[in-house]
Amino acid sequence: MAWLLLAGAILCEVTATVSLRLSDGFARPLPSVIVVVGYLASFACLSLVLKAGMPVGVVYGIWSACGVALVALIGAVFLGETLTWIQIAGVALVIGGVVALEAGA
Repeated sequence: MAWLLLAGAILCEVTATVSLRLSDGFARPLPSVIVVVGYLASFACLSLVLKAGMPVGVVYGIWSACGVALVALIGAVFLGETLTWIQIAGVALVIGGVVALEAGA
């Protein structure tokens, strides 16, 4: 159950972050509401994951690495943002670091 909650936290955070880009500095109401609700839901799910006993370093590492990777990918595919090979390597290093955290837990 904790892993499903973590996946939900990641999806809520990614949705909120992409909506933050679309909110135009909170000038557009719908994306602005999605930002607030998404981040609240994400942190609520994270708190339940931690309550279930998963280590905070592993949880936060997975949450943040997946968020970074997904937001970068969504930005490149749907928002017309560039993604250089150096940025791709950086995302791979972040993911590799999380794998190392998980392997050591």
